[in-house]
Amino acid sequence: MDRPLLAAGSARDRIVACCSYGALKAWLPILSWLPRYRLTWLKMDLIAGVTVGLTVVPQALAYAEVAGLPVQYGLYSAFVGGFVYCVFGTSKDVTLGPTAIMSLLCSYYVDRDPVFAVLLTFLCGVIQTSMAILRLGFLLDFISYPVIKGFTSAAAITIGFGQLKNLLGLQNISQQFFLQVYDTFLQHKGPAVLRVPDVTLGLLCLATLVALTFMKSSLGPGSDDLPVHVRGARGLVWSFSTVRNALVVICATCLSYSFEVYGHHLFTITGQTSAGLPPFQAPPFSETTPNGTVISFNEIVLVSGQSASLVTPIQNDYRIDGNQELFAIGLTNIMGSFVSAYPVTGSFGRTAVNSQTGVCTPAGGVVTSVIVLLSLAFLMPVFYYIPKASLAAVIICAVTPMFDYRVIAKLWRVKKPDLLPFLATFLLSFWQVQYGIVAGVVVSLGMLLYDVARPQLKLDSGLRFPAMQYLSQMLFSKALTASSHRSVVLDCCHVSGVDYTVVDELRDLLRQFQQRGEVLIFTGLSNSVLEVLLEAELPGLKHVESVEAALQAVSGTPSYN
Repeated sequence: MDRPLLAAGSARDRIVACCSYGALKAWLPILSWLPRYRLTWLKMDLIAGVTVGLTVVPQALAYAEVAGLPVQYGLYSAFVGGFVYCVFGTSKDVTLGPTAIMSLLCSYYVDRDPVFAVLLTFLCGVIQTSMAILRLGFLLDFISYPVIKGFTSAAAITIGFGQLKNLLGLQNISQQFFLQVYDTFLQHKGPAVLRVPDVTLGLLCLATLVALTFMKSSLGPGSDDLPVHVRGARGLVWSFSTVRNALVVICATCLSYSFEVYGHHLFTITGQTSAGLPPFQAPPFSETTPNGTVISFNEIVLVSGQSASLVTPIQNDYRIDGNQELFAIGLTNIMGSFVSAYPVTGSFGRTAVNSQTGVCTPAGGVVTSVIVLLSLAFLMPVFYYIPKASLAAVIICAVTPMFDYRVIAKLWRVKKPDLLPFLATFLLSFWQVQYGIVAGVVVSLGMLLYDVARPQLKLDSGLRFPAMQYLSQMLFSKALTASSHRSVVLDCCHVSGVDYTVVDELRDLLRQFQQRGEVLIFTGLSNSVLEVLLEAELPGLKHVESVEAALQAVSGTPSYN
């Protein structure tokens, strides 16, 4: 009767552990820092939150343009993450909101339809939270570094080139990359099609952003860690360069407004926007087109569901607790779908700004969200006058660092075959983003499986069924079909497990060694693997603890190695 009682006690202990305060803190990380929150942290969180808020507002407006949605949808997507991540996030620095890459991915699927965008957000959130609850965050590890770099580099070129139409004032430009190139350089020939005011303003905004960026880098190696509240010239330069996007957009908007009030329509402006906060309502599960056609939920899911499965894995490089971060992002997207948001993820650039301004807790994200809500409540009429050329300049400067031209040389020096998934992802992403990502992942997995299926004769990785046929052929050709038969010592110190296919192949291999009067000796087998092989009753199975002892057994002479 003792053992059942012990089992029951263990089960009860596990239940108690799952319901403990520590387990609750794992799901609600806010409980780990809120009870010890200090007043001095509040000042830093306020400074960081306002700084990131001044960064995210112009970026959100610009990224909505990339997604092919009205600009207000960028702000709808920018405020939910601060509240949700404050409760469920594991890092003080990470900020959630619209990003350039996520906006690009959405643009391929939503087709400028906000209904599709909102439902896509809901489906992404459901998938992400489900993966987090099932602890499937490890699946993202199969997206390798070359694939990520290939995709982000191609995305940077695609997004940046796609903004040339706004920078140059061009009209009727296609969405697909190659058609964009044709429409920009071949269809629109000569300066007559360019809007000179847009070109002038766009280049001026671009030059200003680049100059402010270089001013920040000129502060020295420690400029990235210089907090915004530092006094003096360095602090002032750091402050202006950090909120450069807001400064440029504000100045451009004032210039545009000054011309518009006098009836001079020089610039291509954002135009009509929906004023006020978004209504809180369930995401639409059907849509009625202007001609009266009803698009059902199933039909929308056929499009949005496929894109959700692609959009979901695209995360940033900031790794904390993978599953908890995935849960926070998923919950943000689910809640965001109730306020007409499109899918969001962690922003690497704004996360860096948040860290550099000295944020102390995730409460800084709440301040950022309040800034966005105030913008929605009071500034939407002003956004009508924002020149599209200024937003294009913001986007181009934001995505330029994503293109890492040095990665090719790095991959060449470290491991040349890694160029294959990089190039596959990079090139195919210009055709269709989803094809580039899928191709890169397939090539990476193919290379991974090749290493598993074609191990070295010294088994420095696992021994599983894909490798056995190759291993048998190698041993047979090297030891049993040579001019003189030879015995073999197989070092298995790194073999952690075997499957039935391996056992069956070893049985046949040992039999062939016996028939030729030679031996196949295994060394370094773990107890679990050795137990499996002994239970299989393999003919002629021999195992010794060390390679030296195995060599002595094969040669019949003492080993001095």
